[in-house]
Amino acid sequence: MKHVLSVLALAGLAYTPAYAGSIADPVVETIAPPPAAPVPQPYTGGEWTGFYGGLQLGNLDVDGTGTADGDDVSIGVHAGYDYDFGRFVLGGEVDYDFTDVDLAGAATVDSVARLKLRAGYDLGRTLLYATAGVAQVDTSIGSETGEFGGLGVAYQINDRFVVGGEVLTHSFDDIGGSGVEADATSINIRSSFRF
Repeated sequence: MKHVLSVLALAGLAYTPAYAGSIADPVVETIAPPPAAPVPQPYTGGEWTGFYGGLQLGNLDVDGTGTADGDDVSIGVHAGYDYDFGRFVLGGEVDYDFTDVDLAGAATVDSVARLKLRAGYDLGRTLLYATAGVAQVDTSIGSETGEFGGLGVAYQINDRFVVGGEVLTHSFDDIGGSGVEADATSINIRSSFRF
């Protein structure tokens, strides 16, 4: 009987699982690291680099010597080039406004031409800018060159079409050698096509 019990004990040991020193390697679950946070890209704003041209419609208000004051509608054209440095935009432009401002019968203003430098801040589709340069006024008593300055805003409807507005103040001394001086303010709504 001892023999039978010994055999049964050995048989029972054969079916007992081995806990220490098991032949099979333990299963180790690997945990994937969390995905890396996206690296913030530097802001590049909108894209304003390139040539453009367009039309403008507005009003020219002239305050001349004495009672030589008046205002009228102005219609014009403009063309220019901008270079986008990221948040800063620098450009140059020429524009020409046709008008017929009657200065209380003393004279009429026929047109104003401008050579502009403009510098702006890129807000993406919107550009806020300051502009200044030289302007030439053509009147019935002669022409005169003066200076101007102002502010403007442009908004990109899409990558080709831009709308905006501009307010400029001008100063002209001794128009046509007549001794007449004039200050003028123009307000224009503009539309441009970018090439």
